[in-house]
Amino acid sequence: MFPVAVIEDAAAAEVSLDPVRARLLAELAEPASATMLAARIGLPRQKVNYHLRALESHGLVELVEERRKGNVTERMMQATAASYVISPTALAAVQPDPARSPDRLSARWLLAVAGRLVRDVGLLITGAAKAQQRVATFALDGEVRFASAADRAAFAEELTAAVTTLVGKYHDETAGKGRRHRVVVAVHPSVPEES
Repeated sequence: MFPVAVIEDAAAAEVSLDPVRARLLAELAEPASATMLAARIGLPRQKVNYHLRALESHGLVELVEERRKGNVTERMMQATAASYVISPTALAAVQPDPARSPDRLSARWLLAVAGRLVRDVGLLITGAAKAQQRVATFALDGEVRFASAADRAAFAEELTAAVTTLVGKYHDETAGKGRRHRVVVAVHPSVPEES
């Protein structure tokens, strides 16, 4: 089971958003059969089986074991990931495009950049999985408390200068075998964690 998987297909996204199926995905962090799940969520086993088949057909759950119980074979299923992110590619016609309004101070532009990040990394993960390789990535995540809006603006200026200097130092347009990497740095107000 992966810690996070990206859903790129519109049909798979639709299947995952059904409330019963989303509940089944959560319940399937550990392997379970349709009979076990039916008892947990209060639905008939046949209805649970119907939803499990839909999830399985889109690669969101997988068979981990078959157990014989008398004349019946019990299928033990498990979610393919602990959590899922729906990529903007699932809504290809309306996916966000940061180029539409490149305002670095706009929250909506930041959201479009984040959407592109999810899309790109999702595609890289899918390709790497097919090639049985890892994706070379790096991320920083931290929090800073600004005393004032002026301090936040000064921080943004210094951060821009520092990143621009680093990109200038390491970017080599003549590196024929070099691979381009996208750099995304974001600053936004923290959202309180749910308890």
